[in-house]
Amino acid sequence: MTRGLTRLLVLLGFTGGVAGALALRHRHDVRLQRNVDLASLGLKVGSTYASTAARKVFATAERRIELDSERELKTAEAISERLGNMKGALMKLGQMASYVDEGLPGPLREALAQLQSNAPPMSADLAAQVIREELGRHPDELFVEWDPQPLASASIGQVHRAVVVDPATGLERAVAVKVQYPGVAEAIAADLRNADLLGAILKQGFGGLDPDEMVAEIKERITDELDYELEARNQTVFADHYRGHPFIHVPEVLPSLSTRRVLTTELVTGHTWADALTWDQEQRDMIGETLFRFVFRSLYGMHLFNGDPHPGNYLFHGDGRVTFFDFGLVKHFSDTEMHTFVSMVRTAAYEHDVPAFRRILESAGMLRPGAPVPDDEVGEYFSQFYESVREDKQVTWSGEYASRIVRHTFDRTSPISQYATVPKAFVFIQRINLGLYALLGELTASGNYRKMAEELWPFVQGPPSTPIAEAEQPWLRSLSPQERSSVPSAPPAPAAP
Repeated sequence: MTRGLTRLLVLLGFTGGVAGALALRHRHDVRLQRNVDLASLGLKVGSTYASTAARKVFATAERRIELDSERELKTAEAISERLGNMKGALMKLGQMASYVDEGLPGPLREALAQLQSNAPPMSADLAAQVIREELGRHPDELFVEWDPQPLASASIGQVHRAVVVDPATGLERAVAVKVQYPGVAEAIAADLRNADLLGAILKQGFGGLDPDEMVAEIKERITDELDYELEARNQTVFADHYRGHPFIHVPEVLPSLSTRRVLTTELVTGHTWADALTWDQEQRDMIGETLFRFVFRSLYGMHLFNGDPHPGNYLFHGDGRVTFFDFGLVKHFSDTEMHTFVSMVRTAAYEHDVPAFRRILESAGMLRPGAPVPDDEVGEYFSQFYESVREDKQVTWSGEYASRIVRHTFDRTSPISQYATVPKAFVFIQRINLGLYALLGELTASGNYRKMAEELWPFVQGPPSTPIAEAEQPWLRSLSPQERSSVPSAPPAPAAP
């Protein structure tokens, strides 16, 4: 098994790898079969890649192209088969791996990367059946126009174009209709019934880890994604908050055409992530700044995290303007959790107070109190996430930095790892941090991210430092002080004795 595939299994949640799976195999043969399938998938992909490379040695140029196509098709088919036709909980986790770690084997990463915006669609008749069951009529009766061919498909649903008459104006309006795959809820429920096994395997690879809270958080958040009514409420909160923002746009929801399995929103067109990566560096820098501001302004101003930061959830319109989609996986943070996050970034990145930072880590449950590790080693181990904002200077993100942070996050060779864990509140904070860093690395985005962060940190709230920041000032003035950036005054929970 390659090192990259091992990291994939880590990101999929099977941190114990094949060794951990085999150690439990006699007791959990049936429950582990899907995990073993993941390991055999890596071998299958590697074998396909090797045999194709060998055949290409004697091929003509035309035949090499044909063989490349054959290899990609077979690799995608293998992954589709093993991950439940790319629909379900394992597919959701595999989707994360496709853009976080550039160290994956080429064929595997290419196939997983297809999940960023597309997955195998369901038939037009099946989509129409879901619409009829949820809204009471066939799509052709509900909509002025209905496109039976999906605009996009992903892990638990696919999106269709349609036209409705806006009751407020009487005018026709283009909409996007997301329809959930029938049976996907049952498939994910089956996956999540095995999630406790995930904890047993995690425990083998992470000496200090208490996996119960991590597994519980993963189960709750993935289950949330199945409820489109919850997603509609989440998306409406974000759309209301960012209405009128010059660079951040969230599509409006049409509640009368939305149910638990159907979500209808305004239709937005724009450029894809692949398009944006071909733009000049100035344009990519502005995209990076908007993504950064959206993530942390939402956290500090709304106390919300949109936890699905893969590139298929964005459309780009030039000059830093971005439309954000998919609000099924949103985490709401409590006052105590927010106080902890703000205290951590203040002590680690702003005040550089390592002993205080350590006390907060212990209070938050990330580090065992009294662990026999010096403060400076604790500071070095836990503060790498703040590297880009620790100093007032221009930084350029890179794929190497993003991959290094991923490797560091899952590196259990450090003595500190034996005393560290990931509390429930931090599971999806880690996910979006890793995802955001990977995207900024792909953009090779440059800027003074310390100055940007100071605008967003509630304990500083510095002056605007970029043209984008200047342009959003009128929108900011329309918000209340609490909506701009706030942190509760309540202290975090005391450390355990």
